[in-house]
Amino acid sequence: MEIGEEERPLCCLVVRALARERERERERESEKETITYITKTLSISFLLRRLQRNEASPGAMISLSPSSARRVFLDVPPTSLCASLELEPPRLLSSESFPLSDLTGIPTAAGYTLLRDPHHNKGLAFSHRERDAHYLRGLLPPTVISQDLQVKKMMHTLRQYQVPLQRYMAMMDLQETNERLFYKLLIDHVEELLPVVYTPTVGEACQKYGSIFLRPQGLFISLKEKGKILEVLRNWPEKNIQCLPVTIDVGTNNEKLLNDEFYIGLRQRRATGEEYSELMDEFMTAVKQNYGEKVVIQFEDFANHNAFDLLAKYGTTHLVFNDDIQGTASVVLAGLIAALRFVGGSLSNHRFLFLGAGEAGTGIAELIALEISKKSQIPLEEARKNIWLVDSKGLIVSSRKESIQHFKKPWAHDHEPIKDLVDAVKAIKPTVLIGTSGVGQTFTQDVVETMAELNEKPIILALSNPTSQSECTAEEAYTWSQGRAIFASGSPFAPVEYEGKTFVPGQANNAYIFPGFGLGLIMSGTIRVHDDMLLAASEALAEQLMEEHYEKGMIFPPFRNIRKISARIAAKVASKAYELGLATRLPQPKELEQCAESSMYSPSYRSYR
Repeated sequence: MEIGEEERPLCCLVVRALARERERERERESEKETITYITKTLSISFLLRRLQRNEASPGAMISLSPSSARRVFLDVPPTSLCASLELEPPRLLSSESFPLSDLTGIPTAAGYTLLRDPHHNKGLAFSHRERDAHYLRGLLPPTVISQDLQVKKMMHTLRQYQVPLQRYMAMMDLQETNERLFYKLLIDHVEELLPVVYTPTVGEACQKYGSIFLRPQGLFISLKEKGKILEVLRNWPEKNIQCLPVTIDVGTNNEKLLNDEFYIGLRQRRATGEEYSELMDEFMTAVKQNYGEKVVIQFEDFANHNAFDLLAKYGTTHLVFNDDIQGTASVVLAGLIAALRFVGGSLSNHRFLFLGAGEAGTGIAELIALEISKKSQIPLEEARKNIWLVDSKGLIVSSRKESIQHFKKPWAHDHEPIKDLVDAVKAIKPTVLIGTSGVGQTFTQDVVETMAELNEKPIILALSNPTSQSECTAEEAYTWSQGRAIFASGSPFAPVEYEGKTFVPGQANNAYIFPGFGLGLIMSGTIRVHDDMLLAASEALAEQLMEEHYEKGMIFPPFRNIRKISARIAAKVASKAYELGLATRLPQPKELEQCAESSMYSPSYRSYR
């Protein structure tokens, strides 16, 4: 029947009534889902309360409308959900600090969002039950595989790449896709993959960062953020973090980069002086304000003069550590302590000559002098007298004292000027030759042969990175010294066969020290870094060499044991912090090494039922 004009309003009312009834039905269904959702949320609140974490009040949770609650729960990243509920992000819920069994029933995200969340994505390792529970059915191929098989498959893929930078890019892509698989891969194959994600490949990755950039990692703070640094720090989406990389960009004087269309850094001349200092002051203040008094700040790759100034300026007010100065020094000192097994005596019986007087060279020299001073009970100034440095202008001597940088002045001893390294070796007669110059092939055949003439077992450390900048290769050191050199390098070298014997060159890799050192600081809740902690870390590393390692000429333990090594270092550093009265986590645990091991990250997948 046709509806007349006068009947249309009634028809509209009927249609609207039917529409409202359907809307009420949808709301009732939504309310049922919301009740389930709120029940789960209250369970989270109870769990967090039991774990003494921050939790939202039930009222705050229930105040969400049913439709918005459902939308937040199903469709947006977990961090947004928790922000809406005033909860800590789900990454906190997967912290290592409480039993996994408490969390297995708590979904962290759902569907496509879960597959795009690198913290929780498991790829084909999601079980069929998990796929049903988290709306993954149909979003993945039907096969379920183990994490171990994923590792095997990924290693097969990585080994197809012939160029190290390609492997690096593949690993970084994996980290942004499946974080736990990335770390599982790295832990299980650390000796093969560390040179890919760290020294030496990371150097090339830094040089080509603009060209290979795909996704941002960490925070970026430049001069454009001056006055807003605290706000930038608070932009990071997760509140409870264990490690946050921060890039501080004050420009560049590199013409090639300034003219590179792919360069993504601040395209201006490098800031210096007051402008630079103000930015760093604001950053250091903001970090402490945002993360608290005991936040560990690790400086990495700052220019020489800035590195020393920052360490001196903030070392008494912040918990700071410079890896290039202190980390390098600690690992090299460990190698020298281990080398005494071959050459005998103590460090005070040796004479040291450095090629390179930047932050690495002077940092190593100072820690050696400190160790000699403490072990021999002599003044630090006296201990420095057996340590000589050569820079780009030659041997650092007293007559140059007025023209050299302040951090070189303690090493300006009385001697006639010498320009060439080989002449310095002949004059100083060192038992230990250490290269930190960043210039390749500077330990020439004449230099190494002279060291071998002066010493039955010369200690030669070619520490510059990458491999192309190493002062000499392992093969050159062993061959030119007739197999008598005790050798280690900054970049990895393959074992060398010489006259029927296999020599395994050590790598003085900072990664031996800084993970365990940082863990020791955190475990003890220390408030400042003390030089004695660095000495403790060196001694802990040297202690882990076995007879089988010495037989191969090694002065560093195999890197495959790095987690055990790091636990031992962490325990020694924490113990020293308690001894010095700098620790705040009281009482001191009885088993510090066990405490360190239990604090370490586990890359195994969690169950999301």
